[in-house]
Formats: sequence, structure tokens, C-alpha cells
Amino acid sequence: MTTHKTFKRRIRTRMAKTGEAYTAARRQLLDKADSPPGAAAQVTASRAPSAPAPAALSTTDEAIRRATGRPHVEWFALLDGWDATALTHAEIARRLHEKEGVGAWWSQSITVDYERARGMRAQHEMTTGFSISVTRTIARDADDLLRSFTDPGRRAAWLPDAAMTARPTRANRTARFDWSDPDSRLVVSIDSKGTDRAAVTVSHERLPDAESAEKFKRTWRAWLDALKAQVEPE
Repeated sequence: MTTHKTFKRRIRTRMAKTGEAYTAARRQLLDKADSPPGAAAQVTASRAPSAPAPAALSTTDEAIRRATGRPHVEWFALLDGWDATALTHAEIARRLHEKEGVGAWWSQSITVDYERARGMRAQHEMTTGFSISVTRTIARDADDLLRSFTDPGRRAAWLPDAAMTARPTRANRTARFDWSDPDSRLVVSIDSKGTDRAAVTVSHERLPDAESAEKFKRTWRAWLDALKAQVEPE
């Protein structure tokens, strides 16, 4: 009986420390109890902070440090301390937002990058499917460049027979589209870089699988190169 009460006390202590539900805290303690001698040290060593591969990140280290005050490696170490691999995506994002004061968008971004780094999520995989993003800087006025996407006649000159239909949006210098083959979504954002120069970012979202994501990443690079060649002055 004493052992049982001690174990329950350990569960409550862990719950208070990590914010886990009772069953999650109990499972983690039972898993540790079943591990062979030395396993804890091996796990700790395997979780030692290391710089994640840039290709696996949805945002750059510079961007996330500027927005949240910490680089990826520090956020990953914090999440490892929470045993976040045992949590759902929503649970991780909610804790980052509520316990660490991270904004909702950045909480999602950190969570996605962590899940990729720990093998919980495939490359390009999001909660709504697979997503890729491609950016090109083009010597053209930002508003004029946006019309290369929104004007069907101008778009056909560099992106003929595109399977896309415009969606409503109020966001500045942004265009949204439904893409029909495969059924997915596009978000086009234009960021002015000064007079007659802008960065175009195309995010292709809700793709059905990793193969489609890799295919469209290569294809959008080629399409944006075609746009750049067409609209830039000689």
C-alpha cells in the first residue's frame, strides 16, 4: 500500500512539473521503471541539445530567435524536458503559448519543427497535409508582381493551364487560390524590397503526401524562375 501511495505521489509531482494529464504522467513513469539500467543516461545523452538540420526547419534560426528570443536548439531542449514526444501536436503548441508566452503562430511553427526533428512528423508534413514554400526575389514592383498571379492573362504567359481558382482575401499583397490537381491550396505573398524589387513566396498547402510535396517544390522553383525571366527588365 505504501509503495502504491508513493507512486501516486510521484505521478502528481510529475503532473505539477510538466502539466501532463494523470494517465500521461503515469505512463512516462512506468516506461522509465521498465527501462534497463543505464537507459536513462543514454536517453539524456541522445537528447543533448544539438543544432537541427536547416533543411528540416520550417523557419530559419535567425527568424525564430528574433520572434521568440530563443533559437531552435533551446526550444527543443525545453520540449525534451517536458517529454514532449509523448504529447500531441495541440498539447505542445498550447503549452508553448500558455506556459512560455509564445505567440500562437510561432507556437505552431516550433511544434512542427520539433516534431520533424524527433521523427514525429515527416518532412513538409503539417496538421492539414503536406506543405512546401518557395521564394524568389525579382526585380519588379511588388504590386505589379502580384498582378502576375491575380491577372489570368498575365499569369498564362508564364504559368499556362494552371489548375487554380482565386479565393477571397483581405491580406495586403497576398493572393489565395484553390488548386484542383491535386486538391490543395496556394498562398502567394509579395514582400517589397525597395523600389522595383520584391520577394515572392509561394506556399503550396494541403498536399496529399510527401511525394507530391517534393514534386511541387521542384516545380514551383522552375515556375518562379520562368516568372522572373519573363517580368524582369533586360
